[in-house]
Amino acid sequence: MQPEFNFFQHWYPVSPVEDIDPQRPTPITLLGLRLVIWKPKSSETYRVFLDQCPHRLAPLSEGRVDDKTGNLMCSYHGWQFDAQGVCTHIPQAENPEIVTKNQDSFCVTTLPVRQANDLLWVWPDAKSAELADQTPLPLSPQIDASKGFVWSSFVRDLAYDWQTLVENVADPSHVPFSHHGVQGRREQAKPIPIDIVQSTPELIEVNVSRNLKSTIIFEPPCRLEYAISFGDAGKQIGLITYCIPVSPGKSRIVAQFSRNFAKELHRFTPRWWDHINNRNPVLDGDMVLLLQQEQILQQRQATESWKTAYQMPTSADRLVIEFRRWFDRYCQGKLPWQEVGLNIAESSTINPDRTVVLDRYKQHTQHCSSCRNALKNIERSQIILLAYFAITVAAAAILPDSLRLKLGLPLVISGVLGLAAYAWLKFWLTPKFYFVDYVHSER
Repeated sequence: MQPEFNFFQHWYPVSPVEDIDPQRPTPITLLGLRLVIWKPKSSETYRVFLDQCPHRLAPLSEGRVDDKTGNLMCSYHGWQFDAQGVCTHIPQAENPEIVTKNQDSFCVTTLPVRQANDLLWVWPDAKSAELADQTPLPLSPQIDASKGFVWSSFVRDLAYDWQTLVENVADPSHVPFSHHGVQGRREQAKPIPIDIVQSTPELIEVNVSRNLKSTIIFEPPCRLEYAISFGDAGKQIGLITYCIPVSPGKSRIVAQFSRNFAKELHRFTPRWWDHINNRNPVLDGDMVLLLQQEQILQQRQATESWKTAYQMPTSADRLVIEFRRWFDRYCQGKLPWQEVGLNIAESSTINPDRTVVLDRYKQHTQHCSSCRNALKNIERSQIILLAYFAITVAAAAILPDSLRLKLGLPLVISGVLGLAAYAWLKFWLTPKFYFVDYVHSER
């Protein structure tokens, strides 16, 4: 009998560090566990706790970092916890001994954490901290400044399951169709010969034989990485994705995009601009397809295997097939939702509202520090431009006739230009942070 894969005893990157607000607790869900990320004022690193106060189980993510102690305070009754999860203060305690004598009972469940490659990593099994210390992070060799690489990071919550996400990222042949006009074009689609280099419980590696030398690696449970080389010059680009199981029918992608050439361009393209024009459109194009694909597969698997539900006759499908075989062999084709009391049936209904399915704000913008700040600045600029238009028109109207043509006309023109800029920000740029419909038939 094959050993069962333990999803809880692995490292997962839950967010780029730059996107976490150190001033306030941040809720996150991993493998059905509701967690809270926070940073003690006395610490350089973040902490991750189970998101429940031991007093009355209120969410600590609704709490705050206390200004005086620097500890995490529950907003329900004010209990405080230090960086190790030890309760340090109970405002209602009649005497200090209530706290000191019951610290073991009053502790918050803490999880092992690390910070590396600009990501915050969490080990979701609190009972195996020693194993966590001995287990290396699934880091990418392409996220290494000493080797000449630069990179950017991206995170988005997705409305489909972890296995669907892994399967999709492991499938390069969908790109010219799902992402036509964003990445690739339909008319450029070609056969993609894929050769299995190795397939073990710990690693699946394949080579892609096309114009460019490419290697794809899947290191369970989350790292799925592309390395694409250009000729003999040593130029390389990488797509490093971490596919995070959140809950039934929900996943999160943490992605890093690396290269070791044209490094100066990295500084000139704002991160938020890349997100709204490149990264989000790619995931939008997949979302509307994968939601329905996932539901149909779940329905078919009630009576048959994916092996007959899918028809995969080409070499381009070999990595998907290998992943499915790994998932069957070591995970019995399912994630451990029952271990955390979740029901997979809860994810079986598709929300027909595309504004919910493709909600960029809830899935990405609110999590991304670059997009959040850009959106705030854009909204402030709109107010300033609208006020400027009103002021210039009013000023031109009250000018004496002798100055109206000389000064009034330039004022009105500048005001109209400001109004045009306002309209561009309001009706073209701002929606890209919230919702942009993706209709494949119109592309």
